[in-house]
Amino acid sequence: MTLPRFYPVLDSADWIARVLPLGVRLVQLRAKDRPEGDLRDQIARARDLCRKHGAILVVNDHWRLAIDLGCDFVHLGQEDLDRADLPAIRAAGLRMGISTHDEAELDRALDCRPDYVALGPVWPTILKQMKWHSQGVEKLTRWKARIGDLPLCAIGGLTPHRARLAIAAGADVVAAVTDITLNPDPDARVREWLDIA
Repeated sequence: MTLPRFYPVLDSADWIARVLPLGVRLVQLRAKDRPEGDLRDQIARARDLCRKHGAILVVNDHWRLAIDLGCDFVHLGQEDLDRADLPAIRAAGLRMGISTHDEAELDRALDCRPDYVALGPVWPTILKQMKWHSQGVEKLTRWKARIGDLPLCAIGGLTPHRARLAIAAGADVVAAVTDITLNPDPDARVREWLDIA
């Protein structure tokens, strides 16, 4: 599978509506701590927006809603894997990305036959508290050697400059969260990302 290189991770359909017209073709909806009705609305709207723009929507965590709403792709963290019904996800035809941080998690992820593997945080991140320190680009090179043609996504503390380093180290896909959402000019920042990816 070949995925678009630039992968913004956003917390609302409003953000997705903002970036798709700029040329984004792969986006994750990472909506946390919302009531189920609002989550359903956010996912359905993001799905429709992505279809309109010919983009791939990845739904973070909420695999049941992704199945119910006819989405195409889910992203699961290691904790999500503990609760996810992988046969149901596969039966629904959903593609799947999985987060990894260490060798044991990579082994577990590969056993699940994902469509991409994410490694992070490559650099320190302010998105969430994590027990892992920054992984560094050298680990991207090791991960890529292990997974071969399976797409590798670098996430955590990325900027356009760091994205170039991640790509040179072996990442196929580079993800950004706060580098866009906290930027004083998010549209210009997205264009900068698209230029390098």
